[in-house]
Amino acid sequence: MTVVVAWRTHLCFHHPLLFHIRHCSNSAVAVASTTEHKEEGHLPVINSSSKKEKVNGERKAPEWKKLDGEELGISNSMISRPTRVVLNGLKKKGYEVYLVGGCVRDLILKRIPKDFDVITSAELKQVRKAFHRCEIVGKRFPICHVHVDDAIVEVSSFSTSQLKSDGKFNGNVRKPRGCSERDFIRWRNCLQRDFTINGLMLEPYANIVYDYMGGITDIKKTKVRTVIPANLSFMEDSGRILRAIRIAARLHFGFTRDLALSLKELSHSVLRLDKGRILLELNYMLAYGSAEASLRLMWRFGLLEILLPIQASYFVSQGFRRRDERSNMLLSLFSNLDRLVAPDRPCHSSLWLGIFAFHKALVDQPQDPLVVTAFSLAVHSGGSLLESVEIARRISRPYQSSFPELLEAQNPDSNNALVHKTINFAALVKTALCNMTDGCYVSKAMAKYPKAPSSDLVFIPMALFLRVSKIFECVRRRGMETRFVRRQGRKIDYESLAKGSLEEVRHVFARVVFDTVYHPNQSNENNVANQRP
Repeated sequence: MTVVVAWRTHLCFHHPLLFHIRHCSNSAVAVASTTEHKEEGHLPVINSSSKKEKVNGERKAPEWKKLDGEELGISNSMISRPTRVVLNGLKKKGYEVYLVGGCVRDLILKRIPKDFDVITSAELKQVRKAFHRCEIVGKRFPICHVHVDDAIVEVSSFSTSQLKSDGKFNGNVRKPRGCSERDFIRWRNCLQRDFTINGLMLEPYANIVYDYMGGITDIKKTKVRTVIPANLSFMEDSGRILRAIRIAARLHFGFTRDLALSLKELSHSVLRLDKGRILLELNYMLAYGSAEASLRLMWRFGLLEILLPIQASYFVSQGFRRRDERSNMLLSLFSNLDRLVAPDRPCHSSLWLGIFAFHKALVDQPQDPLVVTAFSLAVHSGGSLLESVEIARRISRPYQSSFPELLEAQNPDSNNALVHKTINFAALVKTALCNMTDGCYVSKAMAKYPKAPSSDLVFIPMALFLRVSKIFECVRRRGMETRFVRRQGRKIDYESLAKGSLEEVRHVFARVVFDTVYHPNQSNENNVANQRP
């Protein structure tokens, strides 16, 4: 086993923030207390004897570790082709290249990374010259976007990343005695990361993972830990609050104690974020396969009533406790969405917003399951109402009677009456969507619960609102949409879904609704498969 353990550093800092960090026992920053690294499970054994020791009255930093990527189960075949193209292009020019951040964490966990972040010793201008289709984006934190086929690979530079701190954090960090220049540069970059499990760096050609922050230990412990104390980290960037929720939900990790406390205490600070940033972070939570877990965590830590007060009021009305393990219809809808999407196969944000509007309409006015089924089938078929009603009548699968949003099945109406009810329900969905973009309405969502924080946050831009509206506008009295082409087969075109193709969004929406309304029934599965969207 060729795993190398690097030496432990004795660092001297003079920055006042770092002086404060040294005395925070819960910190995982490089100047905080060390932990004993006992590797277990599929991770390689590392012969380390580090303990909580003090030098001149100060705690030592965690050991810097160099780990064999092969022993961690990492191979180059796990790296996407566009990323390999970028790595090879820079390597051939003589530059150092690394993968950094969450992608390294995901490779170790045998998960498919959402994307791959490259960092290099090249200047950004040199990166731009190395590729034909490349541009520098961002003013405050500039990076390169390298276009390879239809993919974009983000490339940052060590020289640029050093400027990110602007002297706030590591600008005055002294290079330790005996520390190589390369180790110092890598370590200083990792100090700027949000969480220790994102502070891992992979040299893909030597297949070596550098761990300066104790990220491997936290992966083993299944814990999300900030690099600097959580309260300081969240005050520095409140967007990290949402990233912590997203990462924990996706990986099924827990939080360290100080991080959990800071999430609750500083949750309201997310309102300082730009609305576009909030939408981006919510999309990462809800569109990539961990929506149900994200909603549960947002509810548990008091973020749901700030970001999604309409949905939070539903949780309260259902008597949901913060740590409740029960389910409800909203969670079931997103659980079924999670089964269809993944980090490398996300949906467009219009889909999850459409699910919110659909559910809100059911909360406001519960419906017969037959109406809900006919509605979802009509959305799928581009507005073929009569046909949708006839198919809905033929479904013999039992529905989820435990959801108060679904009324007890009534005696069948005539087809025309059912069509009329379906059209009325479509109008309710559109009204719910309008209410979600009305700041006054949103601010009153939690009015029945005066102890809850008030929020009138509306983060849905007009273009997205119109896009969601278009999903449901086919359910109307005028009949099917003109130029509608009936979709063939049940296989999802994930590239089209991510881009927001109306056909694919409607298809997945109908599947999510159908799978939520009806009980899974193996004996009836073959019959239902021919009826399900």
